[in-house]
Amino acid sequence: MSRYIDASCKLCRREGVKLFLKGARCLTEKCAVERRPYAPGQHGQSGGGGRGRKTSEYAKQLREKQKVKRIYGLTERQFRNTFERATLQPGVKGTNLLLALETRLDNIVYRLGFAASRKAARQLIRHGHVDVNGARVDVPSYRVAVGQEVRVAPASREMVAVKVAQELASRGQPVRWLSVDAEKVAGRLAELPTRDTIPVNAQEQLIVELYSK
Repeated sequence: MSRYIDASCKLCRREGVKLFLKGARCLTEKCAVERRPYAPGQHGQSGGGGRGRKTSEYAKQLREKQKVKRIYGLTERQFRNTFERATLQPGVKGTNLLLALETRLDNIVYRLGFAASRKAARQLIRHGHVDVNGARVDVPSYRVAVGQEVRVAPASREMVAVKVAQELASRGQPVRWLSVDAEKVAGRLAELPTRDTIPVNAQEQLIVELYSK
């Protein structure tokens, strides 16, 4: 499976917003978006020859898809497959897409504050450090259901990466659809999130329009 191996900060600079791909670094003055608030590449600061031209609807749709795909750290195939499965569910397609992304195990581990980033959460899961309802699950794309308990395995709770992530998470406000027990390094999906409780700045309807062409 292909994966992005270049500097993560370039993705944030390309989208012009913080995607929070580097954990604590994104909250400091070292953040690349803060230091260099322009796109990477030799034409990043000047905007190249396209400055002043009207952005097409397709370009807007594509950029929004790329932004959301990069926030959750998925490949193009993974993202497209997630979208296609989400559209089979009743309801608003764009909201269903974000719901499917938010209930992935890697995202839940990140939201619970047990990993500093979604990338770190995927590594934690693949290395067998995460249990769901007491059973080890090493698939980051596993869909967590309401009521299921997600926890860092007892033997892994003292890992430095987990402790640092918990300290970082304690500075913010957890999403209200997750319940967290910091001492047990465990949490539950208390209810399915609604669009207004998903803290992602996205225009998901543009993605629906792009894939509906």
